[in-house]
Amino acid sequence: MMGELHMSSVDVNDVAKNESQEATMRDIFAQMDIYGHEQVIFCRHAPTGLKAIIGIHNTTMGPALGGCRMIPYRTTSEALEDVLRLSKGMTYKCGLADVDFGGGKMVIIGDPLTDKSPELFRTVGRFVGGLSGRFFTGTDMGTEPEDFIYAKRESNSFVGLPSTHGGSGDTSIPTALGVLQGIRATVRHLWGQGDLVGRTIAIQGIGKVGIKLLDALIAEGAVCIIADLNQQKCKELKEKYKDHLRISKVEHIHRENCDIFSPCARGGVINDRSIHELNCHSIVGSANNQLDELYHGDLLFEKGILYAPDYLVNAGGLIQVADELEGYDEARVMAKTTAIYEMLLQIYERSHQEKISTTRAADRLVNEKMEKVADLRRILLGFDR
Repeated sequence: MMGELHMSSVDVNDVAKNESQEATMRDIFAQMDIYGHEQVIFCRHAPTGLKAIIGIHNTTMGPALGGCRMIPYRTTSEALEDVLRLSKGMTYKCGLADVDFGGGKMVIIGDPLTDKSPELFRTVGRFVGGLSGRFFTGTDMGTEPEDFIYAKRESNSFVGLPSTHGGSGDTSIPTALGVLQGIRATVRHLWGQGDLVGRTIAIQGIGKVGIKLLDALIAEGAVCIIADLNQQKCKELKEKYKDHLRISKVEHIHRENCDIFSPCARGGVINDRSIHELNCHSIVGSANNQLDELYHGDLLFEKGILYAPDYLVNAGGLIQVADELEGYDEARVMAKTTAIYEMLLQIYERSHQEKISTTRAADRLVNEKMEKVADLRRILLGFDR
């Protein structure tokens, strides 16, 4: 009798556990439905401490392509939300950049200062390689090109390696150029000419991209306001550029009176609170997912603040690594990145003509393009190719 009661108790616990697991899976599938994902892969390797998630959003245009970032996320849910948002953004970035790739992203849950090891990245190589060319990745926030030297030993699905190891080198160079082109196009649209002399630009984040953008803007006669957690770097730049530069606080930079606010750090900077504190004519920056929610793009449109869709203006790095997979040509990469200028003007014009936000105008362009590609790929190529 006691044995029967014990078995009944175990069965109840098992049922509760299964129901909890089923609810979790339903939640994940619900999130995938919200963002429109094809596939989400959870990767775990206890000996190296690897905990990672790969999100493959859409492969209509080709294999998924997107960076691998390493952040000490507080929860798995936070990491999942980040990879879903980022990989969806990559689909639209690839579409506007006119490369034959879809959207993907990988996140590693861990501290990049303490948790990295050659073995961890070789394990990353095994997991990504197991997708058999369905997903390509490389450096992103918290990771460096050198990390993927180890991953590349296990798979050829990695891009953006140092040039000494067959890669195309520093992706921040074309990324900064794309943002600069976005700023030039924005100034042209707002004020009728692309001259940056005397324009005030507030840059949030002076990292690999932000500092290259800063150098280029000041060289063209702009006045810059900067904010970064690294105060020493800010002081050094102030000493270098004197009256052409002013330092602000990280928590205040979005409130600065300026022509263009340029977020070049983490995403989500345009949110329910900050959107009412903006004091700029436009927003053009390299950070991914600058809008906390899609409707913030609509609110910017209503407020008369011109927003350059981040997944277009920061596409220079993507253009470089996509080109690397086809056989890297620096001149071709720079030419395609320079073309961000004309593409952004098209989006601004469509936004004006259709009276919709620039984000919705950009999304429509990508969706129309994917529909056309999906239609033409119904034509069988045959097997002799």
